[in-house]
Amino acid sequence: MRLLIAEDDPRLLRSLAHIFETEGYLVDAVARGDDALAYAESGEYDGLVLDIMMPGRDGVSVLQALRERGISTPALFLTAKDGVAERVQGLDAGADDYLAKPFSTSELLARVRAMLRRKDTYTPDLLEACGLVLDRSTFELSAGSERLSLSAKEYQIVEFFMNHAGMIISADKVLTHIWGWESDVSMSVLWVHISNIRKKLAALGAPAALPLSLSISAPSLRKRQKPSPPSPSRADSRSPARSRRLCV
Repeated sequence: MRLLIAEDDPRLLRSLAHIFETEGYLVDAVARGDDALAYAESGEYDGLVLDIMMPGRDGVSVLQALRERGISTPALFLTAKDGVAERVQGLDAGADDYLAKPFSTSELLARVRAMLRRKDTYTPDLLEACGLVLDRSTFELSAGSERLSLSAKEYQIVEFFMNHAGMIISADKVLTHIWGWESDVSMSVLWVHISNIRKKLAALGAPAALPLSLSISAPSLRKRQKPSPPSPSRADSRSPARSRRLCV
């Protein structure tokens, strides 16, 4: 699952990103409210964790703008202000929860899990596709009675492929979804992970693969810029003639 974290304290931002990534979430992290709005408008996120006091735009106005545009992504506010008036303001702006600083890591994670469970489209722990079952809570992949554990990155890639089995997806979208818009990761890194996943599928005695066609355009070494996240419909509509059939 993918989270957007917006927090203007650099140390806390890094800590939050590390905490959620360790728990298996895909994370994009920004320090300004206007950047948070630009990212969140893409609709690519399962949840938002927003600081209220940020440069550029405060968290409340960011969430209000998103709600006015029909974006219902669940959101949790983090703030040093814990008065009743502040909590009411945040909840009235469209937040699903509100957590005052300082907070415990375990409570933060529990609140985010609860927030994500309240989504209109509930995401079950087990994802099934192509004769495989992926357990989102344990990072385990199984086929029949055989099962094995995936690394965090392998889990993220397999989950993405299982959610898009049979579709034509741009290589850039895969890289962006797994590593983020500002990553310099190249396609060669993705192929290394895919090779490792194939070996694990063979060890499971699983059927050949998860069918996914990747459309390969320009070399994927370019830096993906943040302000205007690419439109999924535009990215995925490239010519199939430039596609490669990718079986994980």
